[in-house]
Amino acid sequence: MAPSARLHTQQTDDPASQPLLGGSGSHRSPLGYAATTTTTPSGADAGAHGQQQAAATADASASTFTRNLGALDAFAIVISIVIGSGIFTSPGAIDTNSPSPGAALVVWLIGGVLAWTGAATMAELGTAIPGEGGVQPYLRYCFGDVFGFLAAWTWIVAVMPATLAILSIVFVESIFTAQGVTDQAGHWSHKILSVVVLVVVSLANSISTKASTRLNNFFVGTKFVAIAGVVLAGLVVVIMQLAGAGGDADGGNDWHERNWFHTRPVVNPDGSINDWQGLGTWQLLGFYSTALYGALWAYSGWDKAVYISAELSAPAKQLPLAINTAIPTIIACFLAANAAYYVLLPWGVVSTTDSVAVTAITRLLGRGFGIVAAIVICLVVAGSLLGNSFVAGRMAVAAANTGWFPRLFSVVGHVGVPSKSSSQDVPASSSPTTKKEPSDAPVNAIILSAILSTLYIVLGNFRVLVTFNGLGEYTFFFLAVLGALVLRWREPELERPYKPLVVIPAVFVVVSGFVVVRGAIFAPAQAAVLLGVWAVGLVFYWVRRRWFSAV
Repeated sequence: MAPSARLHTQQTDDPASQPLLGGSGSHRSPLGYAATTTTTPSGADAGAHGQQQAAATADASASTFTRNLGALDAFAIVISIVIGSGIFTSPGAIDTNSPSPGAALVVWLIGGVLAWTGAATMAELGTAIPGEGGVQPYLRYCFGDVFGFLAAWTWIVAVMPATLAILSIVFVESIFTAQGVTDQAGHWSHKILSVVVLVVVSLANSISTKASTRLNNFFVGTKFVAIAGVVLAGLVVVIMQLAGAGGDADGGNDWHERNWFHTRPVVNPDGSINDWQGLGTWQLLGFYSTALYGALWAYSGWDKAVYISAELSAPAKQLPLAINTAIPTIIACFLAANAAYYVLLPWGVVSTTDSVAVTAITRLLGRGFGIVAAIVICLVVAGSLLGNSFVAGRMAVAAANTGWFPRLFSVVGHVGVPSKSSSQDVPASSSPTTKKEPSDAPVNAIILSAILSTLYIVLGNFRVLVTFNGLGEYTFFFLAVLGALVLRWREPELERPYKPLVVIPAVFVVVSGFVVVRGAIFAPAQAAVLLGVWAVGLVFYWVRRRWFSAV
């Protein structure tokens, strides 16, 4: 029997033929998933048990958090997470690996389109297969329990801690860069300050969901102010030049004297030169793919709206709306800001700096304004830290509710172990007769995330962590979107409140697959570490399954 047919048949006594999202007495909801109660089998029934557990995870009524967020909250969270350090630090690396400013802008556009195709497909999965934890329930539904667990494990112990570590490091380095200190990134004082920043943000997220979202909305405003300042400065220079009053006030005349798509040698930060003449297609593709990595880091976070789909009051409408407004807004902001960089700076300078915004403002308005720009960028990075920490805690909660992590990390509202009377199926805040907890923040999960992130800060550095983070993320992004394509063929009758054209996930699968393979080839050390993380995770998974089957 085809999987799509199984979704619409009565349950049989054979656990293997039960609906993938249903159990005994299951029924389909308006969104196409089942409410169910599962039991814990042992031995040969372990595979069926994994399928039955998926029902509890996918059940929207089993959300740990109250459905009190709207499309504007989801929009703000995506904006806050994505518009972070990347737009202010990645342009130099992208320019270094692009033969012309026009080609660099095309790379930014391709990165944005890739993010949009992935986010749109995630919205399809998020409305068809509701549940906590983002890609976790999708991979579990599409490929089985092990894939769902590995996604959860990788995000909780690798991807999100690495992301928080990177942002904490960038926050501190932005402060020192404004003071002219650029060669002390590995010093212990910098690492300690990075940990302090991480702890402060974690404490802010430990107050409550509402407090986090309100603070997040403030940081969204600072992001738009920062980008608007860069774009406005570029427009002023353009207007002055066209009016014949440019002179030495602008950052250079390259933007209107040279062809934006004309190939030119590029100066690297170490003084070497990339001469594009005589390069073969494969070599040129290597440079372009390296540039795309920088853009993907800048767009990192496009998937995060699905992590709060279980907290949206009407996810079928609000999730696609948030994604399809946030991602185009971000693409427009990034393209406008990068065009402004090429107006404000001589083209030979863009490739040599990792602090393009501060460099541009300092060159145009002086050191004082450069310091102000650095402060604003720090606020932008703080907003990304807050948003990523917010999401990281919810990943651990989802994994704990599924049984993949200790139940300790499913606790919300306080530090410590769950009470014996607590239920993970129906949170206290969802009961109209129960007094609402003063906090619904996943405090234990946030503490876990902060501890792991501290280890990455102490042991890692910016460039290594960026590559490691990208490999971990895009491996499972690729699998999740591939799963969406598989489901289109395997379960055509699955209810999909939001269904983009099939070319959208297809494009993402092709490009992201290339990104993962190339990353593994050209960054073997980080790929080996990631394989080690997966190996440890599989051991943890096997031991936990054996432990519960023996109880």
